[in-house]
Amino acid sequence: MSRRIALSVAAGVVVLGGAGAFALAYAGEQPPSLAHSTARYTAPEGDRDGSLTFTTDVTSSSGIKNVKVLAWPQNASFAKKELTVEDMAAVESAICTPSGEDAARCTYTVKVTGSDAESSPRGVWHVAVLATAKDGTTNLDTKAAGFTIG
Repeated sequence: MSRRIALSVAAGVVVLGGAGAFALAYAGEQPPSLAHSTARYTAPEGDRDGSLTFTTDVTSSSGIKNVKVLAWPQNASFAKKELTVEDMAAVESAICTPSGEDAARCTYTVKVTGSDAESSPRGVWHVAVLATAKDGTTNLDTKAAGFTIG
């Protein structure tokens, strides 16, 4: 009887060990995660320019390669067709600073002139974010944050 128990325990250890190794391998390939994403829009006033500032916390076990940011109006022509990783390839990057192990706080700021604001569609806007980890995995959030141009 003790021999059967020993074999069962050994088989269980092998199965659990394999599952654990699989979980660790799988965890290494997880896409970057985004948290605490916020957008702040300040309209230009008089001779003073406004700005759009987007901030997000990004975590990736392999490290962060880059974070791309795109602000887009809710009524944009591509709103019916979701943005893709390919669409985000040519947009501007956020500046990321380490904020802990495997984490960074990324900020994107752009100046908004009076003429920029005047030509921009009024209403709800969204901020799309593409985070790319050093291992090549990506996370695309097409509505990571929002703001309104009134």
